[in-house]
Amino acid sequence: MKISEIASLAGVSSAAVSRYFNGRSLSQEKREKIKKVVEEYGYVPSSCARTMRTKKSMQVGVMIPKIDSESMPSIVAGIGITLGEAGYNFLLADTGSRTEKELEYLEVFRHYQLDGVIFAAAQLTEEHREALGRLPMPVVILGQYLEEYDCVYHRDKEAAYEMMKRLLEAGCKKIAYIGVDERDAAAGAQRRQGVCDALRSFGKSERDMVFELADFSRESGYQAMKRLICEHPDLDGVFGATDDIAVGAMIFLKEIGRKIPGQIKIAGIGDSDMGKVITPSLTTAHYHYRTSGKKAAQLLLERMEDREKGLEKIQLGFEVIARETV
Repeated sequence: MKISEIASLAGVSSAAVSRYFNGRSLSQEKREKIKKVVEEYGYVPSSCARTMRTKKSMQVGVMIPKIDSESMPSIVAGIGITLGEAGYNFLLADTGSRTEKELEYLEVFRHYQLDGVIFAAAQLTEEHREALGRLPMPVVILGQYLEEYDCVYHRDKEAAYEMMKRLLEAGCKKIAYIGVDERDAAAGAQRRQGVCDALRSFGKSERDMVFELADFSRESGYQAMKRLICEHPDLDGVFGATDDIAVGAMIFLKEIGRKIPGQIKIAGIGDSDMGKVITPSLTTAHYHYRTSGKKAAQLLLERMEDREKGLEKIQLGFEVIARETV
């Protein structure tokens, strides 16, 4: 069945049918007429033919570090909503936060017929920059800042500053910060910088804080807290770089009978579902994850339409959620 035949049956122009299949703007009346004919005749457009005709595959590559994290489902949902409204499908690559998989998938994307890529990186090394530079399609960086690309990222330093400030204002004298690898510029380096800035604003230094390293999991927060208490039993405050880390620390503290917030206060970042339901509920910073996904997809759509436009850097805000642990 040809586009001209669909147009004739629907009583619209061939251009209108083409706009319908390419996800372009079209009046609701014409859209309904075309949809009725398509459904009645079971017409499915050839993706290969469309790609040859429009020079577009209507497919985008999306790479994420970990789909089973608290934030990623919301981010991916936001991406899917915006791309879907524009008629695009997306291929999702979950790297498990492994650098070698990120580089491998970037190479796969380079040879795949994609119109663009959204890259939510765990880290951005020189190898990543080189691999990104080889991609022939537009790229948007999500969750990190990279000068050469359109980016959507969060106010990580400011959020960490506010959460550490809450603990200090609540009277905590000996605070542990459970952070993540600082090769992650956002959750690692930026959040630690925010913590240090908060200490300085209270006339303290990094030496007045106990630091422990974890990954992004609840179990790592549990184990980090276990190590900390063994060496520093007098801790009265804990700040986890993520909610999962903070919740893991809380679980251990509750197991050993520490009263929260009476004996020790806790804060995190991310406003996770677990942080809402655990008792006591977790004081945290809320990030607009779904919005970040939508913004990244919109930036990519704009970049695919106009490769010459100026770069955009969108930094999203956050909200402090004061709950029971502080």
